[in-house]
Amino acid sequence: MDGLMDNNGRFPLETWFWEMPVCTRWWTTATVLCAGLVQCHLLTPFQLFYSYRAVFQKAQYWRLITTFLYFGPFSMDLLFHVYFQQRYSRLLEESSGRSPAHFSWLLFYAMSSLLLLSPFIGMPFLGHPLSSTLVYIWSRRNPDTLMSFLGVLVFRAPYLPWVLIAVSYVLHGVIPKDEILGVVIGHVWYFFNDVYPPLHGGSKPLDPPMWWRRLIEGRPRGEEVNDETANGMHNEFAVAGAGPEVPAPDMR
Repeated sequence: MDGLMDNNGRFPLETWFWEMPVCTRWWTTATVLCAGLVQCHLLTPFQLFYSYRAVFQKAQYWRLITTFLYFGPFSMDLLFHVYFQQRYSRLLEESSGRSPAHFSWLLFYAMSSLLLLSPFIGMPFLGHPLSSTLVYIWSRRNPDTLMSFLGVLVFRAPYLPWVLIAVSYVLHGVIPKDEILGVVIGHVWYFFNDVYPPLHGGSKPLDPPMWWRRLIEGRPRGEEVNDETANGMHNEFAVAGAGPEVPAPDMR
């Protein structure tokens, strides 16, 4: 038993779990938990999918989140999606400096975009297009990475989303609208974060706003230092002005 543990006394699966960045860890956990609750018949898929009427007329607001968590019952297909999801989610979150604010803002942008577009294309579960969004962004940011499909087809990372779309089409016989939608949303994010800034003085329109950073990560360290400096200056002025009172000169 001890031979299965690492130097910290953890099993490999436990080590793999705790090494994931925080956003990826919570997303992966919620996905597996959601599938488990459905498998145990504590929930049904009909309680999880996104419906405008159910959310905004019946106040079933949890559907705004659960639509991104359910990939189907326990199966090899689910394991494949969970692995794929956590892999590229983790790579993107780690490339953002493990900043929960930046990566969670990317998730918020992608989820909001998918929720807005979902009623027009009739897509009740949005986990697949969200994963496709992350795969596309990662693939464009790693253009020189070599990928392999079944050990036969070798290609560079930017072709990965299109290879997955082609495989999905061959396996299911229909054009995967969900993956194509994920590619479109991912391209918008990639353009405004990686292509647009060098052409416009470093401006990043889709960077997380300051209120979001404060909400997720607390006050930035730079602001705290500035406040401490300002408070110190105020204290120095107060001490300088708190000297002994000098009596007014006698004018008689």
